Amino acid sequence: MSGEAAVGGGGGEANGVQPNVTIYINNLNEKTKLEELKKSLNAVFSQFGKILEVLAFKTLKHKGQAWVVFEDVASATEALKRMQDFPFYDKPMKIQYAKTKSDVVAKADGTFVPRERRKRTDEKPEKKQKREQHHDVSQGTLGMNAYPGAYGAPPLSQLPFGGGPKVMMPEIIVPNNILFVQNLPHDTTPMMLQMLFCQYQGFKEARMIEAKPGIAFVEYGDEGQATAAMSALQNFKISKDNLMLITYAKK
Repeated sequence: MSGEAAVGGGGGEANGVQPNVTIYINNLNEKTKLEELKKSLNAVFSQFGKILEVLAFKTLKHKGQAWVVFEDVASATEALKRMQDFPFYDKPMKIQYAKTKSDVVAKADGTFVPRERRKRTDEKPEKKQKREQHHDVSQGTLGMNAYPGAYGAPPLSQLPFGGGPKVMMPEIIVPNNILFVQNLPHDTTPMMLQMLFCQYQGFKEARMIEAKPGIAFVEYGDEGQATAAMSALQNFKISKDNLMLITYAKK
């Protein structure tokens, strides 16, 4: 599944482009690592519909840009309208429909025509091969609307929790404004976690525990706000192998 066909969809002008399943995003923060960028784009955009592919490249020519391929035009249209100028890694996203369809779409509708790959002068052959082998983006990672600019929130209070060799669910306790989250993929980043929980009113901070990968604490303004977030995200499939488990934190 190649991203070459979609690369031509970057363009610059939004006028005159027919609505289609692929959206082109630019003005992205160029300092963001490629894999984190792809996962975070999934986190933001999969709320609008099934994503077939996310394309982003290390090459200098394509830095700060990405393409998201949806299963249907309605999802792409909703994403374009809702996320235009959304502050993503501290920069407002600029979104338009892509000018050409992605190869994944062309293959699905029978219009795919193989094309000669352009030579990449800024990428070593072995790196190029490795990138292509890992090009497919796994579906069902993170998928909710979020606002990733919530740094500077007050620090969480010191929170004791049940220890031991295995991470166990805390005992049943009185509801409060801090959630205890576990069964997170070990490659979850604080930014990804913020993107998932920031959409709910009252979000203050998400803190991961370095010594215990897979768990985190998320703080809200009050108990009701924390409860609403927990109800919405309980058993959320953060990856194909990880159902997120949430309870109130033990104070």
